[in-house]
Amino acid sequence: MPFSRRRFLRHSALATTTLIAAPTVFRSGAFGAENPIIVGSLHDQSGPIAASGTPMVYALQLAVNEINAGGGLLGRPLKVIHYDTQSNIQMYSQFAQQLAVKDKVDVVHGGITSASREAVRPTFDRFKVLYFYNVLYEGGVCDRNTFCTGTTPAQTVEKLVPSAMKKAGKKAYIIAADYNYGQITAKWMTKYVKDNGGEVLSTDFFPLDVTNFGTTISKIQAAKPDLILSALVGGNHTAFYRQWTSAGMKGKIPIASTTFGLVNEPTTLDAAESDSILGSYGYFEELTTPASKSFVEKIKKAHPDSPYVSELAACTYEGVMLWAAGVNKAASIDRMKVIAALEDSVAFDGPSGKVSLDKATHHTTRNAFLAEVKDRKWSVLESYSDVKPADTASVCDLVKNPNDTKQYIINL
Repeated sequence: MPFSRRRFLRHSALATTTLIAAPTVFRSGAFGAENPIIVGSLHDQSGPIAASGTPMVYALQLAVNEINAGGGLLGRPLKVIHYDTQSNIQMYSQFAQQLAVKDKVDVVHGGITSASREAVRPTFDRFKVLYFYNVLYEGGVCDRNTFCTGTTPAQTVEKLVPSAMKKAGKKAYIIAADYNYGQITAKWMTKYVKDNGGEVLSTDFFPLDVTNFGTTISKIQAAKPDLILSALVGGNHTAFYRQWTSAGMKGKIPIASTTFGLVNEPTTLDAAESDSILGSYGYFEELTTPASKSFVEKIKKAHPDSPYVSELAACTYEGVMLWAAGVNKAASIDRMKVIAALEDSVAFDGPSGKVSLDKATHHTTRNAFLAEVKDRKWSVLESYSDVKPADTASVCDLVKNPNDTKQYIINL
């Protein structure tokens, strides 16, 4: 990890918390004694997923600062109650209940892994607390109380796989994290490989704590694929790319990934280890639009040690702003009124471009981008406008079934 916990605490306005500590409370602006609107935040700022959670907290903080600087919502300030979930599912469960029951928040933005989302989502359903999950994931969540602002496979993997196959060939080898995201994303990868006339030679899954990929690299060498498709997750799995280069394989078999670069991989790895890896996301820090450049500059000015500003940060910022637009449109903080307002064509022009909420799925229609690592930075190759969450739309219709609360495994 490219930053220490001590340095992070020094530069961040949001200190982490522990099971026995009080939550971090953040509030900006001068409002006097007005009753605040309370925003809950559940993000990992320590543990293996911290490098993903830290920029998400920075982005949430930026959005709240901007809303409060503009007069708040409904004339009231926003106050954030934040818990560091420390990459621990037990803490997600505990803090979710605390936000709902003790802190009585009006909305929660949080969760990173799919496991963390599914640990907290039933709690927020039960206690009727509006929930935003601002992370790319495998798709299929269908819950009127939940809004998912990150990309799904139909928005990014569908672009990435055929582009990689066109560059490399038809035979793919899949490596992925061994939990919901990796398992289901591997199925989408397999679908898109087959849809484009290719075959998958093997699919290997790895727990998040795995750091030794020697045996796997030997298997890949023996299989002789044209292409590696990676859905590895977290700092431990970054070891694969180093070991792949050490084995003399870099440049021999191209790699395309749905997760590489979400944190600091292009800058923490040598150029020899990361160059030419393909990725597809709903946002890249390197986008040159005025909105993107301003977003990145604000975060890095406030937090000079900020890790890479990825889709995770952009979608968190956009998620808070979409929620705020819903509150303003509803002219109320009442949960059901806000949900109804969010379903009524709410959109926001953010760092990734225009983001609009889909009424039937509570997911976003948004831009997607294809990029390649060059000299430790992403070079954006293609842009795709207004891409719909077609995968989730195939199983979820909250207009017809407003009481649905499932995550569907999409039949491929």
